Amino acid sequence: MTAELTRGQNHPLPGARLEIRVSAGTQVVAGATFGDENGTLHGADGVAHPGSPTLPGLEVSRQAAADHRLAVDLDAVPDAVHRVSVLLALPEAGRGPARFGAVAAPFVAVTHLDGDEVASYTITGLEAESAVVALELYRRQGAWKVRAVGQGYAGGLAELFADQKLPEAHRLAGTIHEAVAGGLARSVPAPPAAAPAHRPDHGSAPRSGGPDGAVPPGSPYDPQGAHAPNPQTPGAPGQRGAPQPYPGGPGGPGEPVTAGQPSAPAGAGRIDYTHPRRQTAAPPPPPPAAPPAEPGQPARPVAGDATGWSMEERLYNQVWGMFEDLARTTAAYRSAVDFADSRMEKELDQALSDPRNRIGGQGDAAREAARARHGQLVAQAREVLDRDVAQLVAEAEVVEPALPAAFARWDNPVWHAYRVPMEIPMALRLGDLHLPEADRVRIPMLVRLPLERGLWIDCGRAASLDGLPADSHEMRRAGLETAVAHAARLLAVYPAGEFTVHVIDPAGSGAQALAPLVRGGVLAAPPAQGAAGAADVLARLTQRVDLVQMALRGGAPDALPPGLDTSQHLLIVNDFPHGFDDRAVNQLRYLADEGPAVGVHLMMVADREESAGFGPLLDPLWRSLLRLTPVADDHLADPWVGHAWTYEPPLVPPGSQVLEQVLAQVAAARRSWGR
Repeated sequence: MTAELTRGQNHPLPGARLEIRVSAGTQVVAGATFGDENGTLHGADGVAHPGSPTLPGLEVSRQAAADHRLAVDLDAVPDAVHRVSVLLALPEAGRGPARFGAVAAPFVAVTHLDGDEVASYTITGLEAESAVVALELYRRQGAWKVRAVGQGYAGGLAELFADQKLPEAHRLAGTIHEAVAGGLARSVPAPPAAAPAHRPDHGSAPRSGGPDGAVPPGSPYDPQGAHAPNPQTPGAPGQRGAPQPYPGGPGGPGEPVTAGQPSAPAGAGRIDYTHPRRQTAAPPPPPPAAPPAEPGQPARPVAGDATGWSMEERLYNQVWGMFEDLARTTAAYRSAVDFADSRMEKELDQALSDPRNRIGGQGDAAREAARARHGQLVAQAREVLDRDVAQLVAEAEVVEPALPAAFARWDNPVWHAYRVPMEIPMALRLGDLHLPEADRVRIPMLVRLPLERGLWIDCGRAASLDGLPADSHEMRRAGLETAVAHAARLLAVYPAGEFTVHVIDPAGSGAQALAPLVRGGVLAAPPAQGAAGAADVLARLTQRVDLVQMALRGGAPDALPPGLDTSQHLLIVNDFPHGFDDRAVNQLRYLADEGPAVGVHLMMVADREESAGFGPLLDPLWRSLLRLTPVADDHLADPWVGHAWTYEPPLVPPGSQVLEQVLAQVAAARRSWGR
């Protein structure tokens, strides 16, 4: 039976190998400290945090997320450690709330490896605090216990560490936030929340998506922060708790809801989906019925069986459900393998430490038995993973052909029937994601529209083409071709006249890669070249951002100058920083920070090392952009368990004319619209 603790209560821990699970109403940093009998830290090497995630017997997450799992092996904790404190903090580099009082109460639970809870604690009463000591695992008379602490600090991690007598408290807090900022720059944002839906192919529990920086999928909270049952077994598809939407939309209470994002009134039982240019709204149609399955077999998957007001929304939620399922089932497999490895090592150590096993064949027999048990545990875990992966493969086979153009690969037949849309879609596919344990499953990487972050196509030398090192010229060409594919897709999914693309190519080195956009006649003007051309484009877009901001802040959006282009704008910058002086760099940073909120988006094709001469001035720019690559690379993390996913860009198949055909229709629609 789970012990639901209140502040100050304690509970005995039944075993050494445990997990500490965290669910919060926004992205949080999870860490832990080793202290002596008095709780004093004796140095930064006794702190586990995203920049240094492991200590003996302890591992924490490497990035900020709304959902965390901390692995603990109390038998491996050094004898000098008497307290293990679990810390939560709000990231300084995030765009979420600055205090815990603005989000639902964080929830922490100590569980067995199979997911069964030992003790749980909902941290209530937080207001201005931005860091909190959530739990404390401590030794008492040779045994370990857990205590609910809930001690918050308005001064953040620096104040928390200082309270634990750490001399370098402020320096360590800065190091942690710097590491977290790098993690936020590489993470895939979670999707907006979806109302629960019955999934016939994965049992009765619903899949879910969590909003950007708000409710994590599988969160055990209702809108008021009350505790609800947790999932029974981690990782397996369909075995998760049913989350509810938080009031206040994607950013949690108090944050604005932008166009195209769902909002949920307080206490509402479903999401009110609102989209740009949506003319009508109707009750959500029932999910399609699954074909009958053979007795004893899971129901056959169906495309669009998630919740939503339209087939597009149901498919969007289903894709994110598949993403979550694969992340969690892989996490369960990896955890089981780690457990099997640790158990075998412990059994081998015990066999070697017994003098009786050093004579005769007893030692060999003990080692063989340990290896046999290890193989059995790994085989069982792999069997479960293979079963779940096979189910996801079957689902992908029916979902991929049913995707609309905005969600589909370039080789999907839906593009052959392409017509310029009348409405803006929910999201855009920016590529595919997969994991090494399940290479057969490709998850579409869907990002909501309008874009909330700019894109950075990293053409650095660390990448490679066809698995071989590539020189800088090849990577720049591949990077710009990837940017053109992204831009063409954005042009294709917006209604005529509602998306405009500008290009800065200072040295003219991207002429070949930019040819489809230039020949298609879909650019606002020919690519700007030289320092003067770059300055002119940046000045016009900066002025547009200023004008729209002033109109919105003054409450007079109709007071914009006549003839101002109110469409969404995308600026592609190639070969940065060539042709950029200090003024142009500052304008670029301004567009990256302020542009997305008023419809001006940035796509950089750049090697960060080549701009090293600007020093830390550009660090905020790179962190504000979503980093993508022109080749497969495992630099993106999911918002649930933080796996490193291999990203593959959405390239046009060799020899295909689909991109040119699509751009021709876009250009024709733009000409008709402009008449």
